[in-house]
Parts: sequence; C-alpha cells; structure tokens
Amino acid sequence: MPDLTGKTVAFLVAGEGIEQVELTEPWTAVQDAGGTPRLLSPQSGKVQAFHHLDKADTFAVDAAVADADPSSYDGLVLPGGVANPDALRMDEDAVAFVRDFMLSDRPVAAICHAPWTLAEADVVRGRRMTSWPSLQTDLRNAGAEWVDEEVVVDGNLVTSRKPDDLPAFNDALVELFAH
Repeated sequence: MPDLTGKTVAFLVAGEGIEQVELTEPWTAVQDAGGTPRLLSPQSGKVQAFHHLDKADTFAVDAAVADADPSSYDGLVLPGGVANPDALRMDEDAVAFVRDFMLSDRPVAAICHAPWTLAEADVVRGRRMTSWPSLQTDLRNAGAEWVDEEVVVDGNLVTSRKPDDLPAFNDALVELFAH
C-alpha cells in the first residue's frame, strides 16, 4: 500500500449536505495509509453530514478555510453530496483555496457532485474527468472532457462518479497523494 506517513490531507466541506460516506471512507483510507486528515469548512464548529437526504452524523471542523494555508497540506479531498459543493461554490474563501491548490499542482480528489467546486474555481479546462452524471454539462461548459468511468486520474486530479466508486477512488487518491 502507498505510504502517506508525514502527509497532511485537507478535506474541504460546507456546513451541511456532505454525503457522509464520501467523507468518511476517503478519510479512513488516508489514515490507513499513515496520513493525517484535517477537516476544513467555511465556518468553525461542526458540519452536518447526510445519508442521501437524511441527516447523519456531525463532524468537528479542524480549521476554517479562510484561515487555512493551502501550502500546509499535501493533498485535498472534496467529498460530494448535492448541497455540499453547491454551498462551497458560493464561498469565496473555499473557491480560492481550491483554485490555489489546483494551480500549485498538488493532488486533488473530488467525487460525485464535488467537481462543481472545481468548475467554480475555473480549474477544469482541458481536464479529463468524471462526476455524478448530472454535472456533465456544467463540466463540459467549463472546458472539461467529461467521461463516464469509475475513476479518472488526470495529472494531479482524481475524480469519481458516486459512492459505489469509493473503493477505486480511495485507491487512486492514496496512490496519487503518496507521490
């Protein structure tokens, strides 16, 4: 298994609407590989995750994204959920963090609806990627080549479509983040 020992990985989420499994399974994959996950959000306190449309667990935020320095992190994970990336798109600090991270060529992993935030950050042009199918027009309009595949790795970017893709997504993000 690739080794993430000594690496800190940011997980950026909004205050609510996070698809819980798309947060917890990559989080565990990072931990299992020896990495240190940190939860960032536009606000401090706790965030509310969901199982589709039903409230699930809450999670403590480690740092507000406005106070976070992208260069302090070795990787960035963007979990999905419909409401989560839609809210992040409206937060200037979150969008700037994502843009800075992508432009620094450090690894980023986004699943399901999370690529909406990447589109808002204007960093998908010329990228080959996937997402939840309803985002394909948005991503194409933002300049991406959208494909319907379980996991897509394009340079420093890993994308997947849905929770069923999590095993492949987690393997790809740990492999990319290890290098």
